[in-house]
Amino acid sequence: MAVFDPDCRACPRLAAHLREVRRRHPDYHARPVAPFGPRRARLLVVGLAPGLHGANATGRPFTGDHAGILLYETLHRFGFASRPESRHRRDGLVLRDCRITNAVKCLPPANRPTPAEVARCNGYLAAELAAVPEGGVVLALGTLAHGAVLRALGRRQADHPFAHGRRHRPGTGWTLLDSYHCSRYNTQTGRLTPAMFRRVFQRIARLLEAA
Repeated sequence: MAVFDPDCRACPRLAAHLREVRRRHPDYHARPVAPFGPRRARLLVVGLAPGLHGANATGRPFTGDHAGILLYETLHRFGFASRPESRHRRDGLVLRDCRITNAVKCLPPANRPTPAEVARCNGYLAAELAAVPEGGVVLALGTLAHGAVLRALGRRQADHPFAHGRRHRPGTGWTLLDSYHCSRYNTQTGRLTPAMFRRVFQRIARLLEAA
C-alpha cells in the first residue's frame, strides 16, 4: 500500500465532514494531510489526526494550532527541525532525520475518529512504519496513536500497554516510545510539561546515538 493518497475518500463520514469544512473555510487545505519529513528518517512521530484549525487548515502535520508549539520547539532543540516554530507549508522549515505523520490522515468530527476509520487508514501507517530503518524510534503521541502503531504491526495492545515514557520492543528492529499527546489540554493542565517532553527526546537521542 502507498504511504499516502491525497485523493483518499475511503471514509464516508470523514469525506463528508471535509466537504462541509471546505464550504465553511474555502481557504483551508481540508483534504488528507500528507506526512512531513524525509521518507527514511530514523525518528517517526505519530500523532492522532489533523486539527480543524491546524494541519487541516495548513496542510502540514501539527502546524497552525497549539498542539504543534511544544512539538516543533522540542524538535528544534534536539536538532530535528531547522526552526522552533512551524507556521505554514512554505515557511522554509526543514526536518532532519525526522518525519511526522498521523494515525488518521483526515480531520475527524470533534477530533475523534471511529475505530473503523482508524482501521481504514492503518495501511498507510503500516507502509510508513516499514520504512523506519533498523535502530530507529517511533514516537507515539497518545494512546490512539500507540494503538494504531501496534495494529499496523499486528501486535496486541495487551502485550504493549501505553504509558508516558514507556519503551516497547515490538520485534521490528526499531523502538516504540510513548508520550502523552502535546495537545492544549495536556500542556495547559500540566499532564505534559516541557520538561517531561524533553526527557522523552533525551531518551530518543540516546537510543539513536546507541544505534
